[in-house]
Amino acid sequence: MSSFNDIFETYNWDDTKASIYAKTSADVERALVASKRTLEDFKALVSPAAAPYLEQMAAISQQLTLKRFGKVIQLYVPLYLSNECNNICTYCGFSYDNKVRRKTLSPMEIMQEVAVIKDMGYDHVLLVTGEANLTVNVDYFKKTLDLIRPHFAHISMEVQPLDLEDYGQLTPYGLNTVLVYQETYHQEDYKKHHPKGKKSNFQYRLETPDRLGQAGIHKMGLGVLIGLEDWRTDCFFTALHLNYLEKQYWQSKYSLSFPRLRPFSGGLEPKVEMSDRELVQLICAYRLFNEEVELSISTRESSNFRNNIIKLGITSISAGSKTNPGGYAVEPEALEQFEISDERSPQEIAKMIRAQGYEPVWKDWDNCLVK
Repeated sequence: MSSFNDIFETYNWDDTKASIYAKTSADVERALVASKRTLEDFKALVSPAAAPYLEQMAAISQQLTLKRFGKVIQLYVPLYLSNECNNICTYCGFSYDNKVRRKTLSPMEIMQEVAVIKDMGYDHVLLVTGEANLTVNVDYFKKTLDLIRPHFAHISMEVQPLDLEDYGQLTPYGLNTVLVYQETYHQEDYKKHHPKGKKSNFQYRLETPDRLGQAGIHKMGLGVLIGLEDWRTDCFFTALHLNYLEKQYWQSKYSLSFPRLRPFSGGLEPKVEMSDRELVQLICAYRLFNEEVELSISTRESSNFRNNIIKLGITSISAGSKTNPGGYAVEPEALEQFEISDERSPQEIAKMIRAQGYEPVWKDWDNCLVK
């Protein structure tokens, strides 16, 4: 069966990067007025040539987002289940070679965490783990989903890529959404950052969204870790991937995230720095390229940045996040996967959203909608 890899192999990283940096102001102006924007338009919108047009991009992005999504911002929260991991990743606090105490939450501990999360007001939870197939596997996910399903309207998952039949086993347990970030589409650098473990298999990860689509997952999330390689080129490949998936698996919905590399204990310095202004450019470029895709911003970003990005294309936001297993109730002081930047409570974030004339949405989905 064909997959995105067939398309990906027709592209060359260096040639793609060169074509982005060769875009001119005329290319940007053409992209701004286009009725339907192409991948070449996206290249122009993320290119350095688009920097002087940021105000125009932001205005169009706001208009398109209001037309498609209205004045609402969805709220979600991560629930870290385990920091056990068999992969070595140069940028992650859970990396196998990072000498920290490992923990996987028991059913009782999961429910302690759920109680705190529910008290915050959440109905959408994102389950997160490292990649340890012996302990954190499909059976563990089934039991966890079965346990928490009565308490949440929407359950997302960001765990190791699974086989097609595994995803098929999890959807009856209430799995709605799966996030799988490629980290970088630069194959050689991918190998440098993932030298050991199943995650070192670039192609298996690249083809994970194909398996999600074939399994009929309701929504899938894509993205790269910004800072590992040239962000403009990496994000073009994300847009290329999204473009392919929407045509191939049109029944699924899609979301994009744009995490910037954050500090952690013994962590990697970003190879490429992305400024706040450049992140705004990227968010607007994604919106101008695709009016339907959901755009998510996490607590990695500062409170000031998040306050100012609400009206420019974002559709979902996390708040009050803890990035360690047991962080809400069981072991609040344990090692985090990465440092968060915006430490405001969910109620403070909701108040900020309302102050801008938008409505915070704690629940936007119900399983009865697909029955």
